[in-house]
Amino acid sequence: MAHIIRWATKALRKPPSPPVVFPRGGYKTIPLTHVLEEEQFEHFRKYYPAHIGEVLTTRYQIVGKLGFGTTSTVWLARDLEAHRYVSLKLYTRDEDNQEEFQIYKRLSQGSSWHPGHSHVRKALDVFTVSSSKGSHQCLVQIPTWESFGDLLYRNPSHRFTEDLLKAGLMQILLALDYLHTECKLVHTDIQSDNILQEIEDESILESFTQAELNNPSPRKIINGLPIYASRPFDLPKVFGRAVLSDFGSAVQGEERRNHDAQPNIYRSPEVMLKTDWSYPVDIWNVGAMVWDLFEGRHLFYGNDPDGKGYSTRAHLAEVMGVLGPPPLDLLQRGKRSHEFFTSDGKWKQNIEIPMGAGLELTENILDGKNKMFMAFMRGMLQWRPEDRKTAKELLQDPWLND
Repeated sequence: MAHIIRWATKALRKPPSPPVVFPRGGYKTIPLTHVLEEEQFEHFRKYYPAHIGEVLTTRYQIVGKLGFGTTSTVWLARDLEAHRYVSLKLYTRDEDNQEEFQIYKRLSQGSSWHPGHSHVRKALDVFTVSSSKGSHQCLVQIPTWESFGDLLYRNPSHRFTEDLLKAGLMQILLALDYLHTECKLVHTDIQSDNILQEIEDESILESFTQAELNNPSPRKIINGLPIYASRPFDLPKVFGRAVLSDFGSAVQGEERRNHDAQPNIYRSPEVMLKTDWSYPVDIWNVGAMVWDLFEGRHLFYGNDPDGKGYSTRAHLAEVMGVLGPPPLDLLQRGKRSHEFFTSDGKWKQNIEIPMGAGLELTENILDGKNKMFMAFMRGMLQWRPEDRKTAKELLQDPWLND
């Protein structure tokens, strides 16, 4: 009987969709003197020479270019077998992504019943494609619209409303709880550009395809190979859920480590002082990012007064301006603490501590609602990592649930 059921299931499966025929002409040619997108990087010849209309592994047909980064280009594609749209992240030649792909494998192994499972962007497929000069790995994922960073930029005030911030944070904290408790992973790179919105309004995927058919993407041809201009999605009628993405810097949380991590302005005290760190660095990241979204500016900048750009000493000075001096027991754990503090915890750098109301002082001059917000912030921004709340605890916060 089981054989009959399997046969019937196979028989009912829809056959693959035929590839769409995209026009070979009618596009604007970009002058060779104009630097286009990934061409700005010296290694741009290492990118996969994708062609719109090309079918990879007999399954994924490239529809158009969504964007690019230092090690990859991203494309909208049609999954001809599953009859759906996907995004393809095509890496530069011979890029070794095995560690990242192992992280994506772990992301799929947590409980699907966990409410944060759907707020983590996972891999649908991974494969390798060859070009004339080497091999390129490709990551297949569900297409997403813009990031929280893009949404912040679109808003004329460059700030999230309180309701939008709460809704977004609820989803990101669910994702973090799933990441920390189910997958035992630390993200280490939580910022607004890595929080994306899923596409619920699928009409924008069809309109993207029609736009490419009717108005082919501008491009330039170098030695017979095209470089395409990216095409943006239309504004959706309905916004999908927020998903945490980009796990290229994620690490296992159960292993002891004290190497540098996190974007400069989001670095946690334990990373700056070089103590052992784990899951709480993500909580600090979220706290610093919240300020970006709600206040429209960074909480910390770390600009050294010597004009040399970012420095750890300038960043630590700013943290002291907000949180006060660090606890002595934390300094005693840090391999770099002696560079900035005396053995009894006194600041020894020739940088002034910024004068301003810290989180404790600010609470005394705010109304009740803002006091709740500052209490929420204090749950994330603590010198000692063990003093920070977990994602699960933050999800129960009064301000977030008000």
